[in-house]
Amino acid sequence: MADAVDCYLQRMRVERALSPHTIAAYQRDLGKLVQWCQQQGLSDWQPLRADHLRQFLAAQHRLSLSPKSLQRLLSACRGLFRELQRHDLITLDPSTGLRGPKAARKLPQVLDVDEMKALVELPGEDPVSRRDRAMLELFYSSGLRLSELVGLRWSDIDLQDGLVRVLGKGGKTRIIPVGRAAIAALNAHRAPTTEEHRPVFCNPRGQPLTARSVQQRVRAAAQQQGIWKRVHPHLLRHSCASHLLESSSDLRAVQELLGHADIATTQIYTHLDFQHLAKVYDAAHPRAKRRSQGDAE
Repeated sequence: MADAVDCYLQRMRVERALSPHTIAAYQRDLGKLVQWCQQQGLSDWQPLRADHLRQFLAAQHRLSLSPKSLQRLLSACRGLFRELQRHDLITLDPSTGLRGPKAARKLPQVLDVDEMKALVELPGEDPVSRRDRAMLELFYSSGLRLSELVGLRWSDIDLQDGLVRVLGKGGKTRIIPVGRAAIAALNAHRAPTTEEHRPVFCNPRGQPLTARSVQQRVRAAAQQQGIWKRVHPHLLRHSCASHLLESSSDLRAVQELLGHADIATTQIYTHLDFQHLAKVYDAAHPRAKRRSQGDAE
């Protein structure tokens, strides 16, 4: 059973180019399934039925696994069972008809426009400050994922036309615009003799910045600018998407910019926009305001 899981994960790693984090999560989830099956006396996949899978999910739920984690667990199982069917290792897919628990969608936090302006206007003209400013501007301008920014080379950026080519999830490449402020920051950051194949963001020793280093620099920049929220690269991506959608209401364009495979993922930002609208309405509309204690009397 474990060998079949290893073969499936290897295929996902090579053919679908899933990220190491996703592969590691699937490996943990499917390892739990294999262990549970062995505890039930099941030595291969063929006898596994829907009732078994329900019992397995119930057991994980009793271990306080969250609804979102249970959904991911069921998704990993479905992918494995499709692979087993394809190779005639099982006759029936035990996950057919099973639904995971509904997980409440958590609205992402964002910085408001004034906070973002303060963050990207990081002072300093030394090389590290210029680099960090270019990094922040690019995150906010183009809504990049952390892994996309870390992997950038100068050959991926067209500063003349204001475009950047990024390698996103699943090995998918997309070309997205770069704003004027980000272009100016990148031009200021780039040394005249920098070769095209060099990484865009390096440490003072010329080595590419790691994802961890970028996270630390973003957090330090926020604290330096007096922003005491928990600021991280994905928050800048959320802020970019939210501010774009608030101004344009073009959901499809924001989906393409962010590289979301499913527009439902992008739609979370419409809830943020509505939440903002509701706050403005409650604060401003005469018939929405609650009466004060004095009015009530």
